[in-house]
Amino acid sequence: MTTPPTPPPLSDTDERVLKRLRRIEGQVRGLQRMIEEGRDCHDILIQLSGVRSALDAAGEQILEQYASGCRAHPGEKVTPQDVVRAVKLLRG
Repeated sequence: MTTPPTPPPLSDTDERVLKRLRRIEGQVRGLQRMIEEGRDCHDILIQLSGVRSALDAAGEQILEQYASGCRAHPGEKVTPQDVVRAVKLLRG
């Protein structure tokens, strides 16, 4: 039985994105608690807006990495069409 290949070490950018995503995870848990506690809808919407902004910022970081080629398959360049497709996915 062969063992799966070891993933490459994370870059500083990857570490920052993961840190941001963990923070977002905490914000989402906070949203869940707010709903369970019956908090005011206005407060919930403010928190939700913060989560969306944080997700957008994380997506932009990942898109920048992709556009610079670090997320391309080894030996493959990222084409302008690839970047357009990624932007469309991000804007969903």
